[in-house]
Amino acid sequence: MDRARARLVVLGRGCLLWAALVLPALLAHRLGVEEPHPLPQQIAGPAALAAATAVARRGPLAAFGLTAALGLAWTPALFSLSYGPALAVFALLLGLRAARTGPAVLCFAAVGCAGTVKVVWAGPDPVPPWLVLTGTLLFGCVFPWLGGRYWRQNRELTAAGWLRAARLEEQQRLTEERARLRERARIAQDMHDSLGHELSLIALRAGALQVAADLPGHHRAAVADLRAAAADATDRLHRIIGVLREEDDEPVPLAPAGENVEQLVARAAESGLPVHWDGGARSTAVPPGGVAERLLHRVTREALTNAARHAPGAAVVVGVTGDEGRGTTVTVTNGAPRQRSRPAPGGGSGLSGLRAAVTAVGGTLEAGPHGDGYRVRAHVPAQESVTARPPRPPSAPFTRARRRVAVGLAVAASAGVVLVGSGVGWYAYTETHAVLEPAAYAGLRPGIPLADLAPVLPDRHVQDPPADRAPAPPAGTDCRYYRASGELFVSVDHFRLCFDDEGRLAAKNVIPRVGPPGRGGDEHEEFPQ
Repeated sequence: MDRARARLVVLGRGCLLWAALVLPALLAHRLGVEEPHPLPQQIAGPAALAAATAVARRGPLAAFGLTAALGLAWTPALFSLSYGPALAVFALLLGLRAARTGPAVLCFAAVGCAGTVKVVWAGPDPVPPWLVLTGTLLFGCVFPWLGGRYWRQNRELTAAGWLRAARLEEQQRLTEERARLRERARIAQDMHDSLGHELSLIALRAGALQVAADLPGHHRAAVADLRAAAADATDRLHRIIGVLREEDDEPVPLAPAGENVEQLVARAAESGLPVHWDGGARSTAVPPGGVAERLLHRVTREALTNAARHAPGAAVVVGVTGDEGRGTTVTVTNGAPRQRSRPAPGGGSGLSGLRAAVTAVGGTLEAGPHGDGYRVRAHVPAQESVTARPPRPPSAPFTRARRRVAVGLAVAASAGVVLVGSGVGWYAYTETHAVLEPAAYAGLRPGIPLADLAPVLPDRHVQDPPADRAPAPPAGTDCRYYRASGELFVSVDHFRLCFDDEGRLAAKNVIPRVGPPGRGGDEHEEFPQ
């Protein structure tokens, strides 16, 4: 049922299109704006349009070619009020429905060549009809074809845009989900850094209390258990956070809650860690509260935590150097451990996460053995270079494609306007210079030599005369046609003057205009020699 209904809809649209295209052909000569043609040609025109409409959906090139052949058969210049609209409509459908451009260009070239041959063959003055032919071909065929292609590309680009929008929405959803997972991993990583640091300080304080000389034996055993529990809690926290963290996570450091690097070092020293602060030019190198401040705080905290866990009792030196132009460098160096420590399971995720965070802002992080101990050094660029770069604008292929089509349309429109304007101008010139005044025509008498009529006759005579509506000329005469009025684009009365072999006026006739009743008449005059 749906398929039958769709066929009926397509058939109805085709019938409406055919009726709209045939209407100008039926009204043009009845309104007097175009010369009438023989009845067989008038019947063949609607039939050809019906065939073109029938094949326009699956064969738009054939439909256009059939309409162009009808236009050339109707008039050598291709332009006519009867079938000009149909030609433009089928050119538009050709651009809208045909994907390839080569066959359409070849068809336009073939129509131009055939029209040129017919124009040259049809009359002695081919310039005006050739200009009209060229202008019609460009402005009435190529320009609508480009408009159809623009319409087609616009629909394709719109569909591609909606598809791209759907993909971007899906990508945005996946990105947001990924961001939520990364945020959870970031928070977990920060918990690992901060809580691991605090647990390491607890273990450090418990170790200092364990070796106190005035501590009773049973308390010493409890303190040892506390120290072992703090170390085990740190290891378990590390393993849990390692499960949550992904390999490519680049955690963004949380703010240190108002604590700077110097305060962090001071708190670690109060907890019993043998750490020495070497601030250097820090006050002028690191703007407080910025990204560099947070990164330096994280690097220092992680390095102190590792020193307390893996090198207990070793001296630690924290140094900060730099200036406002080049950035800031923090260096955490510890010596050899004074007491043996348990090897920590896993490891390596803290420094790898810090390296990713520092690299993300254009800095560098180095960590490795240094002498008998270990050194961590991180360089963070100046605050100006840490700021996020604005995203690059996405490419605009759709805009470029529309711009190319728009340029083609503009060029075709300009060329068409110039050629059509030239053709119309030449047509107006030739038609207005082929006007014989009715008073002058009335004063003509048979037998007057052509040389004596030169002051009375216009410079030019009509190149497309209504010979099919004129009576048969006298035998052995050469006839010329003149317009009775300078009106353009409408049917007017014509005067025919026939001259014999000696160049004398043999006959004159009036060919009435074509139009509705009351607009002309069947006046017919003939004065034989």
